[in-house]
Amino acid sequence: MKLVTYKINHTAARLGFVEENMIIDAEKLGQIKDSQLPDNMLDFIDLGIDGINHAINLINTATAEQLEECSIPLANATLLAPIPRPCKNIFGIGLNYTEHVAESARTLDTSKDLPQQPVIFSKPPSAVIGTEADIIHNQKITQQLDYEVELAVIIGKRGKNVPKENAMDYVYGYTVINDISARDCRRAGQWIVSKGQDTFAPMGPVLVTTHDIPDPHNLNLSLKVNGVEKQNSNTKFMLFNINDLIHDLSTVFTLDVGDIIATGTPAGVGAGRSPQEFMWPGDVVEATVEGIGTLRNTIVDSETLNN
Repeated sequence: MKLVTYKINHTAARLGFVEENMIIDAEKLGQIKDSQLPDNMLDFIDLGIDGINHAINLINTATAEQLEECSIPLANATLLAPIPRPCKNIFGIGLNYTEHVAESARTLDTSKDLPQQPVIFSKPPSAVIGTEADIIHNQKITQQLDYEVELAVIIGKRGKNVPKENAMDYVYGYTVINDISARDCRRAGQWIVSKGQDTFAPMGPVLVTTHDIPDPHNLNLSLKVNGVEKQNSNTKFMLFNINDLIHDLSTVFTLDVGDIIATGTPAGVGAGRSPQEFMWPGDVVEATVEGIGTLRNTIVDSETLNN
């Protein structure tokens, strides 16, 4: 099932289900079918598999006229991040693909040795934007704006000390995240200033539930800047897979419904190229993960926004 958070013009954000090229409004569908469905993503995730099955049943038993009454063309909607305002910081995983470890060691002064445990950082909720939203480039802060396509995991139930063998039971679904990074903003080895600036966590365009992605460890992921491919790999090359990450994170933090794990990026980032390639205002960056879709954003100058 594909889920979106969307709005029409200046209306409030709403939850929708994507069927072909249409969005079925969740709350309106429930009303038409004399049932109840939430109007926001976090409340719907909280319902778990029962909520998904209930929504699918309502869609399958609705008449064509009922569906038309509660649907709009996908092209007419503005898609926000699936979870526009996460309750907690996004858990980021660094150096989780072998070749990215090597390129980072060459250009970013990180260790050339493969990590023995997941490298964890975070991105605050204020960094989150949706597809087609602008990424702000503040040239007073950074001259090294970089991209990182990643598979993001959405947690579906609360967990602490989750065993690896049970970890996938805690996954609700997946989306695409572009881990935007200002390479020249790291401070004494700390990454949050580099990775946590406003608009530095584009996510979307949709959230796909686990039923539609049976094997998240074999998904192609790629990224283009201005139509030119820069990254191309597969999630099977992650050093620490999703089971590993959920187990490790949950030994340190309690994972809650709606938590987001960005699982790391493959090689090909701008900082790892020779010569290095960074993004500038006017550039368009497209991050794609198989089975989910393409997240598209444009870089804009912060000074332009202030004028």
